[in-house]
Formats: sequence, C-alpha cells, structure tokens
Amino acid sequence: MAGRSRRGDNAVFKVACRRKAGSLTGEKHVKVRVEQGDIARYGADVLVVNLFEGVTAPGGGTGAVDRALEGAISKVIAAGDLRGKSGELVVLHTLGRIPAPRVAVAGLGSREGFDIDAVRNLAANVVRGLRRPGVRKVATLAHGAGVGGLDPEAAAQAIAEGSILGGYRFLKHKTANDEERAEIDEVVIVEHDGGKVAAMQRAVERGTVLAEATNIARDWANEPSNHLTPTMLAERAEALAREAGMEFEVLERREMERKGMGALLSVAKGSAEPPKLVRLGWRGRGGEGWDLALVGKGITFDTGGISIKPAANMEAMKADMTGAASVIAAAWALARLGAKVNVVAIAPCTENMPSGSATKPGDVVRAMNGRTIEVINTDAEGRLVLADALCWANELGAKRIVDVATLTGAVTTALGDICYALMTNDETLCRQVEEAAAAAGEKTWRLPMWKEYDEFIKSDVADCRNVGTGNRGAGTIVGAKFLEPFAGKTPWVHLDIAGVDNLSADRGWATKGASGYSVRALINLGLRLSEA
Repeated sequence: MAGRSRRGDNAVFKVACRRKAGSLTGEKHVKVRVEQGDIARYGADVLVVNLFEGVTAPGGGTGAVDRALEGAISKVIAAGDLRGKSGELVVLHTLGRIPAPRVAVAGLGSREGFDIDAVRNLAANVVRGLRRPGVRKVATLAHGAGVGGLDPEAAAQAIAEGSILGGYRFLKHKTANDEERAEIDEVVIVEHDGGKVAAMQRAVERGTVLAEATNIARDWANEPSNHLTPTMLAERAEALAREAGMEFEVLERREMERKGMGALLSVAKGSAEPPKLVRLGWRGRGGEGWDLALVGKGITFDTGGISIKPAANMEAMKADMTGAASVIAAAWALARLGAKVNVVAIAPCTENMPSGSATKPGDVVRAMNGRTIEVINTDAEGRLVLADALCWANELGAKRIVDVATLTGAVTTALGDICYALMTNDETLCRQVEEAAAAAGEKTWRLPMWKEYDEFIKSDVADCRNVGTGNRGAGTIVGAKFLEPFAGKTPWVHLDIAGVDNLSADRGWATKGASGYSVRALINLGLRLSEA
C-alpha cells in the first residue's frame, strides 16, 4: 500500500516515523516553556503577575514583585486604578528597579469563580493585550497554582493553550505593517519550586499540541475557498498524516461510485472541483477496528446549490468545512501525543455549487446503506455528505462515532454563539463528550431525539427527505434525526457547531473569525478513551 499514488482511485499509505511539528501547524505561534527562577529577578520584556479582586496587599509572587518595585503595585491598588477584576490588565514601568522594564498585573476576578477556564482565558487576554513592538519575551507566574489552589500542571497546560490560542491571527493574505505584525515570541512560566518544573513542562507540551491542532483547524476555516478546494484540503491532510506517522487514504469519485455513495456525490454534481473523501488513521492501541471515528463535514464552499443562498454574508460559507478541519486536526493531535487509542478521522469534502449538472429539488438519491433520500432543499447538503461518511465509518468497524458539522442555521437561533448542540443515540458516549468539552472550556447543550421527530423527515416518494415537512421548526434536531439511521446501532454523537464556529470578536481563548470550537473537546475525548 505504501507505494501507491495519492491521486489513484483509492490511495493509501502509512508513514512509520513521527517528526516534530514544523510549518505544517500554520501561522507562527507563541512558544511556551517552564523555567525555575524568581519572578522578581527574571529578565523579560514584561513580567506578568496577578491579583484577585478585593485584595489590597498582594502576596506570593505578586507581593515579591511589589516589594522589588518599592510598593508600586500596592500604590496603584490604593489609588483605585487596579481592582483585580477579571479581564483587567494594568502595565507598570519598573524604571530600572528590576531587570524587566515592565510589569503587567492581570486581574483574576473573584476567588470563588476562579478555575482552569479562567486561567486559559486570562493567558489569551494577556498575550493579546501585550502584543506590541518591543515585547517579544514574556515571563509569567503560574496563575492559580499558588493561593488559587489549582493544580500546577493543569495551570501550566491552560497557560500554554491560552497563550497560543489567544495569540492566533490569520494574516496569510494581508499586507500588514510592522505594528500589525508584532508578535510575542515566547512565554516563560517562572516556577520557584524546581521539583515541579519537569511535570509542568510536560503539561505545557501537551497544551501546545492541543492549541496547535486548534490553530490548524482555524487556518483551514479562515482560508478563502479558492485557496482550499477539496483537492487542496486533501493535500493538507496528507501532509499532516505524513508528519505524524498516520494512515492516509483518499477516495476519489470512481471509488465513491463503486461504494454507492449517492448522497455525497449528489452534492458534488454541481461543482467543477472533484470531491474527495479523506481518511486519516492513528492506531495507538494497535490491532484492528477503531475505538473512535471522528466524522467532519467538509463543504469547502456552500452556495446552497440550486436552492441558492442570499448574497449577503455568503463569503462566510468558505468555513462550511470547519467540521472536516476539526476532526482531521484532532486526530493529528492524538497521534502527536501518542494516545493509546485507535482513532480514524473521516472528512467528506466537496463544493456545493449550482450548475446545469447540479442536483435539483425533488431528486431522489441513494446513500451507501441503501436508504433513499428525497432532496427537498439542496442547501441542506451537509447531512447528505455526512450520511455516506457515517456509513463508511461503520463499514470500517468504528465502535463509537462523533460527527462535527456546521449543519444548521437553526442552532444559532436556539443557542446563539455561546454553546453548541449535541444530539445522540447513546447516553454514555454523550456524557463523555460533554465532559471532554467542559474540560476544553466549551459549553454544550443536549437536544432531544424523541421518536416523534422522525415524522418530520418522512417522504412520500423515498425513505426520507433531507429537510423537515411544513414549517414545524426543530431544524437542528431534524438534521440529527436525518443522520441517525446512517449511524445505525453504533454509539453516536452529533455536534452542530454552526453557532460558534465563527465569532465576530475575540472572547478569551476563542478568537475573532474561525474559533476552533470542538477540536480540543475531541482530543480530550480521545485521550480519555485511551486511559480507559
């Protein structure tokens, strides 16, 4: 298999060795490491210390820096210019009293509400807040690992994730001046106790991989569709697979036809770009079968097809492949971390375009499992490509399936941009996904899958229709109910991330534009399964 061409009908290869990440991870990012030392004596462009809300006499590392600055931090607190509120960042010039020319005091908020999520968001806000020419190296306390009572390793991982995620920007196609391109190169966590450094450094390395994976998915989702066709996406996935020593396979149109993937191919009919069904596999446990299949919607541009979308904001549809990017990046991260789990990422990739050859409303197509579908609305195309991908996951022997998709506008109406929806046929797996998402700082909300909703997708001419009947609402649930028969009896969770995949402003670790939601949740799920 190793010698076959990627451009063949069913090309497969496996690379035996894994290399360290390089340019494949996209835009340059902050490097994070841990070092033993005294924060008050550390040489960096900025020292970052912290303060809980309501504290008037700082202690710990912040107190040590305050004493070295002859009480400057205490004086700013007394003047009312520093209150320790969450999101607050006050920069003081040290005027030569310590090696670092600046000290930034970051507000931690109340002790009662302080947790690992707060550390992750704080680190992200600090990196963005200090981004300016002349600031290249930042030294920081391990926020929360002292009087905050948090585990030092968890705090170190959160700082690494937050710093790398918060520092992310997509500038590939932008001619920016030096100030706009100013970046922090390095964040050093200064730990006084040398016995903690090695474990904290391992946690930083783990957090770095999780953040890098998220930024890969962000890069792909932010990329204009003329720079990321299905073929280009497959090529990028192949590069990641090679870099991480993973199995790689791409099904071309002819192979999809042989497998009877009429649902996926019906979406691809209107585009001049050939469809690609991408598979990356990591056998960390060894043996046959897949402990976890991650399936992601890969519509590299969605016009709506014959049921064409309005022109306003259609440019955002370049990111309709966010699900594919998320599952590929998550599987890559699990391989990089050497997780003892067999995980396969499956990404059905195509454009959804109107043309003389495009699928028309009222057409009937047949999926890989033989189920027939009446296509009522060609803009409900994501569920069509996922249907065949779910069938393939079952054929490959998946023991569990999680699919990720920017599937419905209805989920934004229901949940806004605060959380994403989960729907499932299995209580245990869904609970595991919810816990994995919570550990990533992502909010989720489970929607019902009652049998009464099956009535919504009944068709007079086929086994089902791809949108609900009449104007009965429940659009997000209807999308999941459509997918459910293709998952079959395999434990399955569907994530509809359409409300959170693209943000209008920075929000803690989640940045403006492609947010990267679901990537670290999927990685956490894989890591937990590897420990079971």
